[in-house]
Amino acid sequence: MAQGLNRATVTRLTPPPPSAGEALSSREKAAIIVRLLLAEGAPIKLSALPDHMQAALTEQMASMRLVDRSTLAAVVGEFLHKLESVGLAFPGGIENAIALLDGHISSSAASRLRRLAGNSGRIDPWERLIPLSPEKLLPILNGESVEVAAVVLSKLPVSRAADLLTRLPGERARRVTHAVSLTGNIDPETVRRIGAALVSQLDAQPPRAFDHGPVERVGAILNVTTAALRDDLLEDLSTQDADFADKVRRAIFTFAHIPSRILARDVPKITRVVEQPVLITALGGALSGTLAPVANWLLENMSPRLAQGLREEIEARGRIREKEAELAQSELIEAIRRLDAAGELQLVEPEEEDG
Repeated sequence: MAQGLNRATVTRLTPPPPSAGEALSSREKAAIIVRLLLAEGAPIKLSALPDHMQAALTEQMASMRLVDRSTLAAVVGEFLHKLESVGLAFPGGIENAIALLDGHISSSAASRLRRLAGNSGRIDPWERLIPLSPEKLLPILNGESVEVAAVVLSKLPVSRAADLLTRLPGERARRVTHAVSLTGNIDPETVRRIGAALVSQLDAQPPRAFDHGPVERVGAILNVTTAALRDDLLEDLSTQDADFADKVRRAIFTFAHIPSRILARDVPKITRVVEQPVLITALGGALSGTLAPVANWLLENMSPRLAQGLREEIEARGRIREKEAELAQSELIEAIRRLDAAGELQLVEPEEEDG
């Protein structure tokens, strides 16, 4: 908001007496600053403020008439002084505060704060709805009336709305698109109430105790077990719940899956973050067994100099115990997962028939 205001603006005004501006309220000072910014042609986005603050500011401006130059200079000087003395800024709004504290407060505490803020009526529910992932917005678009779905699409940025529209079934997408054309005369309060109702539905859902689903959790556990135990457990799972077992197999990423889940160009990234003794143990143990094709694939896609050095070290090392090899291979897999989480590489999704 301070864009357009500077010391040159202040010096153009008559220096104020010591008491100028002291009798003004905070709302009156805010109204003066906004009026001056508008007069200076500075871009300000008051729509980012909560509705009640926009209303209070507008009402205050409507009640004011003339302000003398000395008072104006005093208010501007105070405003600039406060800006220059700011040492730390906090995020505006409860949703931004919760996002800042993500990972530091529990999901139940975050849900309670959202409910309390929503019940107060002093936050825009769409500030919470618009950033939601497509996976959370799609059930709304599919489960609500086409009119509500049309309002949701209309509130989203164009690119995100287009993406969601392509994910809807053909007939549903056509009906929602037609409903968008009927939203021209909808009033802002109705849109706010629709957003509040959708937020209430989200808050009514019980908080999840785990960040990931059962498939991902079982897959992560089996990733670091021995191959023999993993095969036994998957066989038992198949007899109890074949569909769940199949999903777990697809979620599992082990040393054997590297050629099918890693792009060849990403192999050098892996060798840079894995210590050489680990590479020697992992590859050496694989070369002497059924995982030899995986080890050879890795060696073929790293730098020739490194590959030659590793082969010589593996030969000099001699026989590697199976347990040592599996531990080193698990460590290599964990390094790959860290790279994936950091966005340094992207795991290739497994085919349906894998497993």
